[in-house]
Amino acid sequence: MNDSSIKIMNKSFNILDKRRATLLQDEATIKLKERVKNIRENSVEHISPLLEKAQEKLQENGIEVILAKDAEVARQTIYQLVKEEDLVAKSKSNTAGEIQLTEYLESKEVKVLETDLGDRIVQFDASRPTHPIGPACHLDMGKISEIVSDRFQREVKAEPRAIMDSVKKDILEKIPQCKVGITGANSVAAEDGSLLMVHNEGNISLLTMLDLHIVLVGIDKLVPTLEDAVSVVKLETIYATGKTVPAYMNVVSSPSKTADIEQILLKDMYGAKKVVVIFLDNGRSKALKEKKECLWCIGCGACIVNCPVYTTLGPDFGYLRHLGGRGIVLSYFIDNDEVCYDSGLFKCTLCGLCTVECPMEITTNNMLEDLRSESVKKGIYPEKHGEIKENIKKRGSPFKPGT
Repeated sequence: MNDSSIKIMNKSFNILDKRRATLLQDEATIKLKERVKNIRENSVEHISPLLEKAQEKLQENGIEVILAKDAEVARQTIYQLVKEEDLVAKSKSNTAGEIQLTEYLESKEVKVLETDLGDRIVQFDASRPTHPIGPACHLDMGKISEIVSDRFQREVKAEPRAIMDSVKKDILEKIPQCKVGITGANSVAAEDGSLLMVHNEGNISLLTMLDLHIVLVGIDKLVPTLEDAVSVVKLETIYATGKTVPAYMNVVSSPSKTADIEQILLKDMYGAKKVVVIFLDNGRSKALKEKKECLWCIGCGACIVNCPVYTTLGPDFGYLRHLGGRGIVLSYFIDNDEVCYDSGLFKCTLCGLCTVECPMEITTNNMLEDLRSESVKKGIYPEKHGEIKENIKKRGSPFKPGT
């Protein structure tokens, strides 16, 4: 990412910081933070029974459930569901980004319509998202205007309403061509068999009305009850956007149905005829055994907003859609040692500011330090570090002769 994009991204982050500053000190937020921290810690501790319960309740509610052990299984599963389609509609999903779903489907000649405004702009630009909630934070209005104008082959003014209306019009013209909607889920209530999705644009509501609704969600998003799920997404909204609640909270507990005629249950009223939930493991079970703390995350992105490394390097510090230090930790469990190193393992300053900013108080710096130690033992570390080590061994000094 170039210096100009970094500057624009940090300007966006500063606006977010100011917007939420007072709210984070509010007594209600502090109480909610403690409640959610307990919910997440308890949920991660009991992922296995929660997953078993969620599978039982979702199926009881008429939702098909598939367990995907890794990214390849998840991609193949979704492809088998959509392979007859020319175009599918998708909402913002960091889990889908983790398995590079859009790229995979398009390589199989299934086009993907990103319906979130930020994701659609990033899709046009072929750049990398820079915030889990605001993927286009690195693009200023002038650049976005150029991107959209080039895409539509007509001038779109560098004005927010003009840009939004142009992209919205294009998306709304294409959605009727889609029979499949793919979304993530912010939280899953196991005991209720309910999926909770939050959004501000209304696009997820549109996607849940298509014939087939596919929900891809990590097993780490499980919580016991719907009340717990709402608490989690409220706190995520506060930290991610500086608002107390999102514009929309969609709860999906079954395909569309009605019982208005003599209480006879009929499926397929207005919404989805079929709902399929794919629970993704993809290294999470391994993380649960070794660094379960990294699974407490609620996905707000607070850790990167003031991170001195991320605000300098952008998404080069992180792993796919898992941005910043926590993303690097996850890369170790999702992928391998080399990918973890390449994601920025030795770039972190270990300052701990991410922990200070994190509502779950995840000690990402400590986890990175542990992973560095393991990486060194395996011989994976920066070349300069190796030179310093040799200098100390040979001369008792980290410096070369004459320096």
